Amino acid sequence: MSTITSRRHPIARRFREAARGDDSLALIDGWHLLHDAAAAAMAFDVVAVGAPPERQDDLTLLSRLEAEGVNVVRVSASVLNALSPVRTPTGIVALVHRRRGDVASVTAGARPLVAVAVDIQDPGNAGAIIRAAEAGGATGAISAGTTADPWSWKAVRAAMGSTFRLPLHQDRDTVRVCQDLRARGLHIVATAMRDGTAMHAVDLCRPTALLFGSEGRGLDSEILKAADTLITIPMKAPVESLNVAVAAGVLIYEARRQRGHG
Repeated sequence: MSTITSRRHPIARRFREAARGDDSLALIDGWHLLHDAAAAAMAFDVVAVGAPPERQDDLTLLSRLEAEGVNVVRVSASVLNALSPVRTPTGIVALVHRRRGDVASVTAGARPLVAVAVDIQDPGNAGAIIRAAEAGGATGAISAGTTADPWSWKAVRAAMGSTFRLPLHQDRDTVRVCQDLRARGLHIVATAMRDGTAMHAVDLCRPTALLFGSEGRGLDSEILKAADTLITIPMKAPVESLNVAVAAGVLIYEARRQRGHG
């Protein structure tokens, strides 16, 4: 296998474009995410290796991907630094084709539980919500409004592989998202810092959509009015709010507890 040594190589340009945001491709960095993507049968566009892998399972994975026709290339250290947006590249980066979910896919099942991120600005929070949703047994997640791209490299990194497995849907129209979910029989539960029903008193066993608002201001008043129920996480004074990803984890696991999963 020849080694790419020029930062001007077309593959380097594709990685840079994906790192800035691409509607069809997602950039991943690291062996862990590469294994997760392969296990989830993601479609690979290209895999770039900075050095031969030391672990046998990594070498086996690369051989398998090559046998399946994936374009696996060797790159120099300087080129790898250009391909990877992370501060300290792990030695392998890849581009995978994004999966497009819809409302039907995220609400599949008898008792759907959907995490809806609304206007979440931090891609780390957006990814952490997806990770919490999968861990807590949600059927899917929706990125609504101006929420950071769940397929950006920072969000994918924060989700730790959940992006590849959990059905995801994106829609900039939050009101339409609520209407579509309600039409499918879901109860719309919006998080509120105060004046909502305490989380233990809200029935989360029924088909439910949990809405989480932006880091600074939470959910807009229009969305709060459109919800069926407002829910509040009890907190010890003087704390008034939690990080949005933490709040999502708390409420998703409360739904899991109510549904008998401990």
